[in-house]
Amino acid sequence: MPKNTETRSALPSKAEILAFMAREATLIAEGKGSVVKSRKREVARAFNIKGSDRVALKRMLRELEEDGQIERRRSAERGSSAPTTVAGGGDGVAAMPAIVVADIVSRDRDGDLVAKPVEWPAENGPAPRILVHVPKLHRPGRPVPGVGERALLRLEPTADAGPDDPALTGRVVKMIARDRARLLGVVRLDRANGARVQAVDKKNASEEYFLPDEERGGAEDGELVAIEAIGRQRVLGLQAVRVAERLGSLKGEKAVSTIAILTHGIPHVFRPETLAEAARVAAPGLDGREDWRALPLVTIDPPDAKDHDDAVHAALDEAADNPGGMVVTVAIADVASLVAPGSAMDREAVDRGNSVYFPDRVVPMLPERVSTDLGSLRPLEDRPALAVKLVLSADGHKRRHSFHRVMIRSAAKLSYAQAQAAIDGATDGTTAPLLDTVLKPLWDAYRIAGRARQDRSPLDLDLPERKLVLKGDGTVDRVVVPERLDAHKLIEEFMILANVAAAETLEEKRQILVYRVHDEPSLTKLNALSEFLQTIGIKLAKGQVLRPAQFNGILGRVKDTEHEHLVNEVVLRSQAQAEYAVENYGHFGLNLRRYAHFTSPIRRYADLVVHRALIRALGLGSDGLPDTAPKDLGETAARISAAERRAMAAERETIDRLIAGFLSEKIGATFQARLSGVTRAGLFVRLVDTGADGFVPAAHLGDEYFSFDEPGRAMVGTRTGTTFRLGDELEVRLVEAAPVAGALRFEIANGGPRRARKGGDAPRPRKAADGGGSEPLPWRRSRRNR
Repeated sequence: MPKNTETRSALPSKAEILAFMAREATLIAEGKGSVVKSRKREVARAFNIKGSDRVALKRMLRELEEDGQIERRRSAERGSSAPTTVAGGGDGVAAMPAIVVADIVSRDRDGDLVAKPVEWPAENGPAPRILVHVPKLHRPGRPVPGVGERALLRLEPTADAGPDDPALTGRVVKMIARDRARLLGVVRLDRANGARVQAVDKKNASEEYFLPDEERGGAEDGELVAIEAIGRQRVLGLQAVRVAERLGSLKGEKAVSTIAILTHGIPHVFRPETLAEAARVAAPGLDGREDWRALPLVTIDPPDAKDHDDAVHAALDEAADNPGGMVVTVAIADVASLVAPGSAMDREAVDRGNSVYFPDRVVPMLPERVSTDLGSLRPLEDRPALAVKLVLSADGHKRRHSFHRVMIRSAAKLSYAQAQAAIDGATDGTTAPLLDTVLKPLWDAYRIAGRARQDRSPLDLDLPERKLVLKGDGTVDRVVVPERLDAHKLIEEFMILANVAAAETLEEKRQILVYRVHDEPSLTKLNALSEFLQTIGIKLAKGQVLRPAQFNGILGRVKDTEHEHLVNEVVLRSQAQAEYAVENYGHFGLNLRRYAHFTSPIRRYADLVVHRALIRALGLGSDGLPDTAPKDLGETAARISAAERRAMAAERETIDRLIAGFLSEKIGATFQARLSGVTRAGLFVRLVDTGADGFVPAAHLGDEYFSFDEPGRAMVGTRTGTTFRLGDELEVRLVEAAPVAGALRFEIANGGPRRARKGGDAPRPRKAADGGGSEPLPWRRSRRNR
């Protein structure tokens, strides 16, 4: 096998690459085919391929993919970026990473447990079945897996598997949740028809179950319950169920988020030992820390923020060798000094993975004693922090950086709007004394940092995010689009710089860490994008290697044209989703080679791991990252990635339910909308004013048959040629609302898109997109969670 130390004068042949990948196979299923896991960077290292030759290597790998000799499944599709070779390996083997989060769903004919991965994109086909390995000898204290439970599984090929058997076997690394999977619903009492239970799952919004009186368990009308089927018993055509657990009334102000919390199994009640431990935590002293309390750092956050992770400061660099340069200081709450590895708080923080933000409440990762008190950088109070000094040159590029364990005293707590108003000339009692000495230098540093950002050219999909304003009873009052201020961008830019510095330092010290990674778009998605762009006159060669700058060029070509919103939507959907991993394959969206989350340890466990890694690597204390194997940290990365996806789904569903409740009193009303998705089954629409998502079944598009044009993202009438295309503006009428499920059904009003066009015609002119209701980028939950 080639060694890294070899000096090669030419690129390897395709045969050599295939031979190498075969030798490096980590999964071999004899008689059924094989799956080989080998990263592009591993191939490059093995053949000592450097510099511009890596581009040629990437092209060769793409050609092998197009020839069907290897297949790549990206992080958004299966949790890993590794290329895989496939030779007849069925049951989804080629799409699986080494470690997955899976739900145990059934038993096979032999009584063995069978699981399916929690995350599995529909475009990959049916989710693979995984045979769960249960040791014959049970260790005392180790949980026994069962149907309905969730576990972290390490995968390997199933030995001697028959054609109908699962091709993969999963060994239980850790049980993630002991709660059995339950079907949730809302009790609806009807004297005429008897009790019913309405499903809360959006996919089954119209599903109802019959609830016999003797099986109600005392549940009242409007109560959220967990139910289970009564065998195959059916009454009036409905499946009969019994109440397994009463979960509370839905009449309270936090009822909607309660549904999401319970549906997704989000831990929301701290264990007694966790609260007791938090109550005993003492504030760290100055011992072992640099005293930075005289430095006028400030926090800049939303006006309703209760925890403050980060404080910032900037000043001119006085060094003679850096004329016009700036020194930016980013101080982050030192949560590692408050939460010990392996402690009760730490174990529960791993389970939660991150804080979850609903419109009506926050489910924190850490108890309030830590998250909003001792760990929060409150103004004019001594607080421990881990800080980084970033020295920027006049062109905005980072020259050097250094990390420090410090004690700070924030000079002020500012909101984004408050800081921006001061810069724009409207100071108040808090910002006036800080304007010249604190705020103006921060903006100066942001301006020069922007020069380096422009050179780096990250993906520029800056889409507005909508916010729900609630009434006192927890229902929606209105939907607003907060203005995107320079103050937001300033904090975001400084946080990115700090995150990069953390990753660079840990790599330099050869310290294991959890990276924040974002893979490039898959070849399949790029080809689909190319086909779509051709329909609007933009050529993009298939198989072309794209960087964020090329995507920005496409977006720039359509800016302020009738295609702007449409192209932004399609480019957005071509992107992968970010995740956490111990193996680094870069951050495509930010166009960074190395990146780690460092700036929010109060609300993200990944950041706490990075803090501990820095403390250990730099000798900043005895509470650093304990000895841990890469595979163990990899398992943690998989768990917190799954927790992040769980939180995103819960937050999205809560917003859907709140808006559906808001619109439920407007049945029959018409709304301006855009087509946000086109499928064979019908159209997904997004309302312009509220951002609400709904569905128009294909049968309700008109009095003719509509065929699905996949490359053009359109439905085309076979008789009239009337075309509904992704991004179209049209008027829809609300037909049905299911608030409990968050589902809305519409029909087309006024015949179709404005100035309905014939199939194949260029999209009609329309107003420049306002971005209203656009979903967040798939590689971030919010701009400060990249």
